[in-house]
Amino acid sequence: MLSDSSKIGLSNRFVVVVQNMEKYNLGSWTKAEGLDVSWDVAEYRSGDGGNDRFYFPGNTKYNNVKLSRAVSDETTAVRDWLNKNSWDHKLYVGTIKLHTSLFDDGAITEWELRDVIPVKWAITTMDAGASQVAIETLELAHRGFLEDQRRLPV
Repeated sequence: MLSDSSKIGLSNRFVVVVQNMEKYNLGSWTKAEGLDVSWDVAEYRSGDGGNDRFYFPGNTKYNNVKLSRAVSDETTAVRDWLNKNSWDHKLYVGTIKLHTSLFDDGAITEWELRDVIPVKWAITTMDAGASQVAIETLELAHRGFLEDQRRLPV
């Protein structure tokens, strides 16, 4: 239940940062698609159980995250990051922070994406005869945002 003092994250107020040894603030975006997770379900039916089945969580699957926004001066930071990774891909931690309408209040929640690499960048067709804003899109592959990694004991 929400109260009068509840802070609500607005879907139009989020910022994306990627970092490893270097930090790139990729700025504010207007749209993020693919920030989701799903699980394969492993089903087991024992030989003497009739129609009784057991279900177990299987592989975790994450989609690529696709970001979109109008081209702005923040596009330069994206180009710098892409230049850095064009030939020599480095793995980054990507953070998506969701804010309230008052940006200075800080983030309401955030997702930390493991091992982020750029997959695709594009800009809409530039047409002098059309009266429209140029839109850039950036697609990111990652290994997930949940704490679901298993490591063998050393």
